[in-house]
Amino acid sequence: CHMGHARVMVVFDMVVRYLRARGYGVTYVRNITDIDDKIIARAAENGEAIDALTERTIARMHEDLDALGVLRPDAEPRATQAVGQMIALIERLIERGYAYATEAGDVYYAVQKFAGYGRLSGESVDDLRSGARVEAEADKRDPLDFALWKAAEPGEPAWDSPWGAGRPGWHIECSAMSTEALGHTLDIHGGGADLRFPHHENEIAQSEAAFDCTFARYWLHNGFVRVDDEKMAKSLGNFFTIREVLERYDAEALRYFLLASHYRSPVNYTANNLDGAVEALERLYRALEGLEPVVYDDADHVDEDLLPWVARFRAAMDDDFNTPEALAALFELAREVNRRRERDDAEGARAAGGVLRLLGGWLGLLQRAPTAFLQRDTGGLAAEEIERLIAERAEARANKDFATADAIRDRLHAHGIELEDRADGTVWRRGD
Repeated sequence: CHMGHARVMVVFDMVVRYLRARGYGVTYVRNITDIDDKIIARAAENGEAIDALTERTIARMHEDLDALGVLRPDAEPRATQAVGQMIALIERLIERGYAYATEAGDVYYAVQKFAGYGRLSGESVDDLRSGARVEAEADKRDPLDFALWKAAEPGEPAWDSPWGAGRPGWHIECSAMSTEALGHTLDIHGGGADLRFPHHENEIAQSEAAFDCTFARYWLHNGFVRVDDEKMAKSLGNFFTIREVLERYDAEALRYFLLASHYRSPVNYTANNLDGAVEALERLYRALEGLEPVVYDDADHVDEDLLPWVARFRAAMDDDFNTPEALAALFELAREVNRRRERDDAEGARAAGGVLRLLGGWLGLLQRAPTAFLQRDTGGLAAEEIERLIAERAEARANKDFATADAIRDRLHAHGIELEDRADGTVWRRGD
């Protein structure tokens, strides 16, 4: 998976988490296309079976998304397991006059038959048709018509159908699988902004023509990932996989980075922006360091004096999932934790810290022990060695051997370890 995949997966994981936190019963479906032209070509190139390729790729996807804290969906249907439903849906579209079969065994959707085509993307059918390339297929009635079923090519996987052996087109997969999992009308349908046209437009045309329904009540499309303000693309050499990024950056920091921009906005991948995400997350974890936060089951039962922070967070998220404003509310709350500590209000700090963890969890953040994040990079020193050196330093200070104490501090600092002396002892963390 690359950074574009990371953006869409983290965005919709955030949506699901927040809706559930607000008390909604959410059924989250994320379908997988496990057969298409690219998959067939790659399997042939590798000299391996298609199912071996797709199984390995899906397993790697799960590993990448697990690392980012992305929850598994409630259902993850695969195209190859839903071909029967696709054939039934295509037959229904033919019966209703919205699709036609050709002598070659292909089936196309007749775009001109669907009056609402283009309303999601704002595209004009007339403009699309005038700008369309003249198609080579003599049996395709309109350049805008798209394939629902493709006749089998030699050596390709195929399924039997009323129109002969073949395989489904890409667009029909999603209509069939979503209908099977969620019914004829989805509350929310999402994906990257690049799917708005033609993919999501075609899904609407298929589903609404087949079932006389509203296909989706709300559409959420996330913005692209850019690299140094240029579109991320293999051809530009600025293409990064999740695994490459995680070799340098903490996974939670990457998640924070992806949520720091509104989901509809583009996000600009730069080293400075990732470093900024690390620093921001450190500030939040430092507010929790050394605390035993109160554990709250939900936001309706927090201490009354902390409700204003909950209200601000909710107001931000209720406004089209405005994560930048929600994160700003977390930083205000972190400052309140620190203020209470400075006043020696231990119980108040624990309560505020509990709300900070609760609300952070709604975004999939701040669920680790603070030391797990703050001590994650020790410059090659084992944690046991660091603790031993801190104990030696404490002994040197007690003996007023400040030269030795300072030398130990300098040695740890050279490894990127920062010390903080407190009344209850010395804590350490990775330095900035």
